[in-house]
Amino acid sequence: MKISFRVWVLIVALLLASLAVSPWKALEKGVLITSVEANSTAFEQGLKSGQIIIAIDGNPINNIDDFSKLIQGKFPSTEKIKTTIITKDNEFVLFSSNAPEITVSSIPKSKIKTGLDLSGGSKALIKAKDKQLTSAELSDLISITSNRLNTYGISDVKVVPVKDLSGNNYMSIEIAGATPKDLEDLISKQGKFEAKIGNETLFIGGERDITSVCRNDATCAGIKSCDETQDGAYCSFTFVIYLSEQAAQRHAEITADLLSNVTSGGKKYLSKPLDLYLDDILVDSLLISEDLKGRKTTEIQIQGSGTGADKQEAYKDATNSMHKLQIILITGSLPYKLEIVKLDTISPSLGKEFLRNIIILGLLVFAIISIVLFMKYRKIKITLSVIMTMFSEAFITLGIAAFINWNLDAPSIAGIIAGMGTGVNDQIVIIDESVSNTNLGIKERIKRAFFIILGAFFTIIAAMLPLFWAGAGMLKGFALTTIIGVSVGILITRPAFADIIKKIQG
Repeated sequence: MKISFRVWVLIVALLLASLAVSPWKALEKGVLITSVEANSTAFEQGLKSGQIIIAIDGNPINNIDDFSKLIQGKFPSTEKIKTTIITKDNEFVLFSSNAPEITVSSIPKSKIKTGLDLSGGSKALIKAKDKQLTSAELSDLISITSNRLNTYGISDVKVVPVKDLSGNNYMSIEIAGATPKDLEDLISKQGKFEAKIGNETLFIGGERDITSVCRNDATCAGIKSCDETQDGAYCSFTFVIYLSEQAAQRHAEITADLLSNVTSGGKKYLSKPLDLYLDDILVDSLLISEDLKGRKTTEIQIQGSGTGADKQEAYKDATNSMHKLQIILITGSLPYKLEIVKLDTISPSLGKEFLRNIIILGLLVFAIISIVLFMKYRKIKITLSVIMTMFSEAFITLGIAAFINWNLDAPSIAGIIAGMGTGVNDQIVIIDESVSNTNLGIKERIKRAFFIILGAFFTIIAAMLPLFWAGAGMLKGFALTTIIGVSVGILITRPAFADIIKKIQG
């Protein structure tokens, strides 16, 4: 039997969705690092969130139980002992008397990301106290907040802007595994940034000491070089900051008595670096050029680097590091006092129970639909075509959600179900039109069906677009997955289903 072009489009879409979802990830062995304690031995040796541990001291780590048993059997120790952690990409050697300061979780079974409704954690809707933020101000606040949360070593965090129908801007923060108290404590801290030379404070973040930071000017900020190394690639960046007169005077006084016998790459630097602290945590350390000794300078060049497996990855890492430092230097503390408008939490166990109930309910609905369709049309081929098309539509929607890294929460799943319901309804319209009014050809009858389906499609889109922006983003997931579902239907699955019905009806 010859396969039509529309059916081929459906097959290709299903294959691409499979690549996006990657269900074979369920076969991976190991544990996923979700966070690493800042300034810990593990952090200093290069362990990062997102890496997958496959062995410790030569012992294979297949799951959380393997990891827990090995670590608990080894630590705490009365003396520093060697621990060799092997990830999928590298090997790390630690010497410590305590367990590595990392948190791990099971490897996700696919690339589909779930929201707090399913994975558990806390979510806060936040606004600035006594101030209505513009979109630009909100964007800066989100950058600063994300940077602070990353500095604290928190992973699985999502910080996004949301807006209600009145045009009010909010910041939404979701942290998997966090309690409401944890989240409230993090938001309540406005933050403190300090730059020190030794134990003396040179300047603090914000307008008092920093008059300007070069950000979008290639003459004073950018990636300067990228080089290959034995372990990958290395890119360096520089940008200029401008200090106030008072901060410049402090710089002259603090650096006046420093030695200048430290050399690096043939260049001379002062004996003490410029240390950058955020909430008393060291986030970076920069060398001070010898020619700045004792000078009352208002212009300081900040340097840094990024690394990666190749030049492209190193360039991206360097760009992100530069942007992070620029944001910190502009304002190390949050620029506004914040208040939590809404705070929600859900336990992981409730999320798993919710998902299990959805799967059971979905299978029950499929069974009922199959029985009703078979009783109505008395043709197993038609019944199977409807069911397979419905599954295909849901799977492609999940593939798109995985591709755009959308967190599937309860409203998102409700949107997928709504899209599937609309799909079944449209397929019944196509079937009924194909068997009615036999005076017309099958092509003309299918065209009539699509005229009805297109009308319903545009009606649904018109209804979903306002919901996409309403309720400060609370209904965004439902609206988005519904729009994706009905769009997949009208562009891919409905045309393929129509061709299949033409073949069945002969």
